[in-house]
Amino acid sequence: MPAPAGALVYRDALVTIATVEYANQVTKATLVPDTPIQTVRTLVPDGVVQDVDSTVWSLELTGLQINSTGGLAKALRTASGTTLAVVLQLKTGSTQPKATFSVIALPMPFGGEQGKFMMADIVLPVVGAPVFADSA
Repeated sequence: MPAPAGALVYRDALVTIATVEYANQVTKATLVPDTPIQTVRTLVPDGVVQDVDSTVWSLELTGLQINSTGGLAKALRTASGTTLAVVLQLKTGSTQPKATFSVIALPMPFGGEQGKFMMADIVLPVVGAPVFADSA
């Protein structure tokens, strides 16, 4: 069986938040769906009742904690509580998979461990659902 086409190594991506490109500060950008499923098993052998609830999305980011002008940490802290437009494109170029959505900005952590780059992890709630398409 041949290897599948379309497998990507996640690099050379675009992470645009409020029209500013932050891929040079981010080491992880992942859209994560949370779809609750309710299941009841009854006493008969094939007795299963299931309900799939609405999906709620979040954006997980990990990156350098840059707290100066142009830094994502500073931008999120400044915009905390507001809604920001986001484009996450898996690879630069045309006809590449991308997601367009909005998040509610939250403040990133501040500070770190001595002798190491200051990194930060954050989970931002997505407003509604992402729109998936290919880049132009």
